[in-house]
Amino acid sequence: MTAGTPSSRIDTSKPHPARVYDWLLGGKDNYPVDQEVAERLPAEARANAARNRAFMHRASAWLAGQGVDQFLDIGTGIPTAPNLHQVVQAVTPHARVVYADNDPIVLRHAEALLVSSPEGATDYIHADVRQPEAILERAAELLDFTRPVALSLIALMHFLPDEQDPYGITRTLVGALPAGSYLVLSHGTADQHPELRTETESAYRKGAIALRMRTRAEVEPFFEGLELVGPGLVTAPEWYREEPAPVYERSGFHVGVARVR
Repeated sequence: MTAGTPSSRIDTSKPHPARVYDWLLGGKDNYPVDQEVAERLPAEARANAARNRAFMHRASAWLAGQGVDQFLDIGTGIPTAPNLHQVVQAVTPHARVVYADNDPIVLRHAEALLVSSPEGATDYIHADVRQPEAILERAAELLDFTRPVALSLIALMHFLPDEQDPYGITRTLVGALPAGSYLVLSHGTADQHPELRTETESAYRKGAIALRMRTRAEVEPFFEGLELVGPGLVTAPEWYREEPAPVYERSGFHVGVARVR
């Protein structure tokens, strides 16, 4: 097995970010090692996860409403209804969605739960974001990269430390997208609650999970060369389009949707 290639064996002795996130969202597809990490996180972590998930729903539905009918979701996580394909296919039934994640438990659930509408299609790639070329090659079996694709990187890139070049990985993925495509990204931050930073980083570090929360200024480069759509780079509860302006809530995520020119 080469470096960065995910194993198909579920290792219940080590926590995984996807399963920690599942616990935060109230899911049951996690193990004691994942629960230990999640329970060490600040109490606000659950609310932050829910707000981030709601952003994904709003952004995906909006993109489907703009006519985007192809989606590549990397760092899928354990399916939690409604999943991205359910959101977009409710708007555009013929939409095609490719999911990618490196946790084998996600694969098992994907095979059973990620069922497309009759008009559309879904696929799942067991792969690591640190091998973006491999993901793009596999995704091209279902998606047409000569037409717009929405690339979704939700709550993922903060698990890549600087030395793993998260900006370069994102540029590689975005560079494969034609004009009219979109990047949808959310990224963990402590900007609005700096007093919780140490507790959050410590919880993941004790679980041997790399975590690199970034400031707004550090998240901006992920969108370099792209055209941010309104309301721009904001916190998760602040991103909305046709919906009424949300009530202010602190957030642990910076989010944005940007168009490829």
